[in-house]
Amino acid sequence: MKSTPPTKRPTDAAHLDDEPHSLPTELLNLPWIDGHNHAHTLSWDDRERYALSGCEGMVMVASGYHWTPYKPVRAEDVRYLWDDAINRRAAIERNHFFEARLGLGIHTGVRIQNPNELLDAMADYCELDEVGAVGETGVTPSQHVEAWDVDEQRAIVQGQMELAAARDLPVILHTPNTSADGGRSYRPELGTPGYEKNTTLGQPPVLPGENPALESVKLDFEAARDAGLDETRVVASHADENNTEYLMKETNCYLSYTIGHSWLIDIDAEDVANAIDEYGPERIMIDTDCANVLRTDPFAIKRTIFELYRYGIAPESIRQIVLENPREVYGFAG
Repeated sequence: MKSTPPTKRPTDAAHLDDEPHSLPTELLNLPWIDGHNHAHTLSWDDRERYALSGCEGMVMVASGYHWTPYKPVRAEDVRYLWDDAINRRAAIERNHFFEARLGLGIHTGVRIQNPNELLDAMADYCELDEVGAVGETGVTPSQHVEAWDVDEQRAIVQGQMELAAARDLPVILHTPNTSADGGRSYRPELGTPGYEKNTTLGQPPVLPGENPALESVKLDFEAARDAGLDETRVVASHADENNTEYLMKETNCYLSYTIGHSWLIDIDAEDVANAIDEYGPERIMIDTDCANVLRTDPFAIKRTIFELYRYGIAPESIRQIVLENPREVYGFAG
């Protein structure tokens, strides 16, 4: 029986039904894993925000080229990034209590001089217990500052996939996004707000055709098959509307939707919910890709957990994509 509140005028309660709402309070304390970020480049406070919002584990990708001092990038610059992440990883775990694993790879977003030196060195790095993935890597249509021939890129990508296959490591695949047209452009001399990279130095695509972003992903999977890499060991990060259908129907990989900077790549919880509705949660994850060159949100996964429920996704499906899938693929302790 509905009680009458002691208010002077009717409130909303007078117009609502008495149906009880059984809210999934387990989502408040649901742990989660971020399978792709660059959190070692963030502030101490940002990493604490991960911990405060329920992060159980993360894969910190040390292959980002954004922090290297020279363009084109030298092999020793990338080795420095790997070594720096290795050096800091244990302290990050001690400070914040989540499990921190590393992703080491050769990113093709800029041309790297003497990339075979890195490929030779990666074999020993991949033997380290703290290395949980190879990548991020993948053929990239457009480079920063200087173009990199697509055949050379593909060879380097395949070489990394061969290492991953030999050591049973997952590969984090960088898939280029095709963001929706935002309409009005910013002043070109200022670049994109929230993105501390000189975007005007981007080179024309090295891949022909109307959809180089998708063509690059197809080349990646040609490389994976030639490398003998099981497609279930591939996590296609930055999944979007342009590549989801191909990845879901033509491959057996996992898709990871990057929701840490939706303002830049136009991917948010609604896109993830739509993918779950169409394909189920079995091969879907989310990641933040948080890095110190971007305006990103360490709370993004926690926010998305609640948004997915609001969009009608069942709590057990949410748990699968934010915890169980990345836990299994990246080998986190259960």
